Amino acid sequence: MSNPSEAELIHMFKGIPFTIRSSPELLKSLDTFDAREDDVLLVSYPKSGTHWLAGVTAKLYNTQVTLTSPIEFGDISKLEELNKLSSKRIIPTHLDYNMLPPNFKKKKCKMIYISRNPKDTAVSMYHYYRDNPNLPTVDTWTAFFDLFVKGDVVCGSWFDHFLSWEEHANDKNILFLFYEDMKKDLPKIVKEISLFLGLNVSDNDIQDICKKSSFSEMKSDTEKENSDPSHTVCALTSNRRLIFRKGAVGDWKNHFTPKQNRRFEEIFNEKMKLSKMAKSLTYEF
Repeated sequence: MSNPSEAELIHMFKGIPFTIRSSPELLKSLDTFDAREDDVLLVSYPKSGTHWLAGVTAKLYNTQVTLTSPIEFGDISKLEELNKLSSKRIIPTHLDYNMLPPNFKKKKCKMIYISRNPKDTAVSMYHYYRDNPNLPTVDTWTAFFDLFVKGDVVCGSWFDHFLSWEEHANDKNILFLFYEDMKKDLPKIVKEISLFLGLNVSDNDIQDICKKSSFSEMKSDTEKENSDPSHTVCALTSNRRLIFRKGAVGDWKNHFTPKQNRRFEEIFNEKMKLSKMAKSLTYEF
C-alpha cells in the first residue's frame, strides 16, 4: 500500500477532524456500542496527560483490569474486540461529550476528564505533529498556532472539547482533573481518583503507585516496552516513543510570541467567558 497523501491522513466526522486511524465505519458505529456499568472512561483532549492518567488508574486496581486502546482507534472490528473482553475495561478516549456512545451516559459509567493548560497542550501537540508520520506535516510553530486556535487540528477545537465536558462537571459519575495538579501533588490526586472509583487503597499503596508513576519513570517504561501497535492509549499514534516528551508545565513560554499570547488570551476569554472552570486552567497563564 502506498503512503497516504497528506490530504488523506485526516477525515472529517460530524465536523471534527480525525486521523485515518479512526475509521469512519467505527465512528458511525459508536452510537450502538454496548457499555458496561463498571466501565471506566479516561477522557482527554490529546496531549493533556492521558497516558499518565491511564498508568495511574490501572495501578489502583488489584483485580484484573484491561486498559484498552481508545474506543475510536481502529476499524469496525474494534467494537467486537472490546465486547470479547471478560475483565473490567478501562477505556481511554479523546471524544468530546456529544460524540460519546450514549450507553456510557445511560449507564452512568464513571468517567475521568483530565485537562491541561491549553497553551502547553498546543505546544505539546505541535511537537507531536512534527514527529508523527500519521499526521499532516506542519513546518513551523506559527503555522500550527493558527491551526490550533481555529480548531483545525485533529480532535477539533480545544475550547469546544473542554466546554462539552465542563457542562457535565457536576454529574456524580464524572471527575475533572488538571494535569498541573498531578504534577504538583500526585498523591493527593491519586487519592482523589481512588475515592471516586470506590477503591480502598492504603496510603502506603498510594505512595508506592506515585513512585512508579512519576513522569520520568513512566517515560522510561514506555520507551522500554515493545511498540505493540495495538497497545496505545492515544488515538493518534501507535509509536509509544512519541507519547512522553517533556511533560513540562509552562513550556508554552518558550514558543508563544507576545503577539500570539495576546491573540490566544483574547480567544480564550471570549470562548471561555461562561466557563466556571476556566480559572483552574490559567495555571502560569
